Amino acid sequence: MIEPEIDIHLDPFWIDQALRSDVAEGLASQPKELPPKWFYDDRGSNLFDQITRLPDYYPTRREREILEREVDVIAERSGADTVVELGSGTSEKTRIVLDALAATGRLWRYVPFDNSEATLRAAAADLAAAYEGLAVHGVVGDFEHHMGHIPHGGCRLIMLLGGTIGNFPPARRKDFLASVADTMAPGDTFLLGFDLVKDHDRLIAAYDDPAGVTAAFNRNVLSVINHRLDADFDLEQFEHEVSFDVEEEWIEMWLLSRRPQRVTIGGLGLAVDFAQGERMRTEISAKFRSENIGPELASVGLAMEQLWTDAQGDYALVLSRMVG
Repeated sequence: MIEPEIDIHLDPFWIDQALRSDVAEGLASQPKELPPKWFYDDRGSNLFDQITRLPDYYPTRREREILEREVDVIAERSGADTVVELGSGTSEKTRIVLDALAATGRLWRYVPFDNSEATLRAAAADLAAAYEGLAVHGVVGDFEHHMGHIPHGGCRLIMLLGGTIGNFPPARRKDFLASVADTMAPGDTFLLGFDLVKDHDRLIAAYDDPAGVTAAFNRNVLSVINHRLDADFDLEQFEHEVSFDVEEEWIEMWLLSRRPQRVTIGGLGLAVDFAQGERMRTEISAKFRSENIGPELASVGLAMEQLWTDAQGDYALVLSRMVG
């Protein structure tokens, strides 16, 4: 087994400063807003793993269906010997792709990129042990800030799975896609997951399960702020709420204040008032139409090579590469 190599670009000071900036800016905005990346401490990651297994949460199953059906074509079309996975998490679905590349005899390196050092180290060690001769070079970072630190070399298949692209509003989404395109060398490809527009009731059900797992996940962002910034959010006084914005075609998750309340954030020296019924947005999850994906990629210089959907047309995986 080749020992994994791990690069750390998120030290505690960087994380603290980023959280402080995001919380101060978000609580001063109208409506109040918190970025979804702060859901994911250890408890948040565990809750999200539970969400992916819920009956109404279809994206994970639909994406796996496409990967299992089309992975040999993806391996052939990409020509890759290296997999770079953005937001790699536990790297569970990654094994489908690594198995296909290993079968071609080309598999050389896996580069997981995630903001959780503990999760990344555990996944890196598991995969290095599972694939003889595989070089694992992990990067702990924030992919809005540290894309330039991804190792180059080899023929790379860059992946962003799970519909994560939908968490970016349009302007930031274009900036992010452009940053990926800027890191790509000739021959590299980009595999990207898109959740597609569908019946609104099904969309809302995927984000509002009756067992309350998603509600606990939503409120967990308040726990993170309480712990890291000495705040006193009372989680029971915020109600999980989900809506679908028909004009923007995205899901919104909110936390609704059940009563008038004042929250203090000791680490920022802030006191923030919430009116009864006031909503604070914690996530958007954009849904896409197949006919719009190619033009959106083309706007940053990426040519869509192929789009696959699951049998029900709920979800899409798209392979693209640099124009020219």
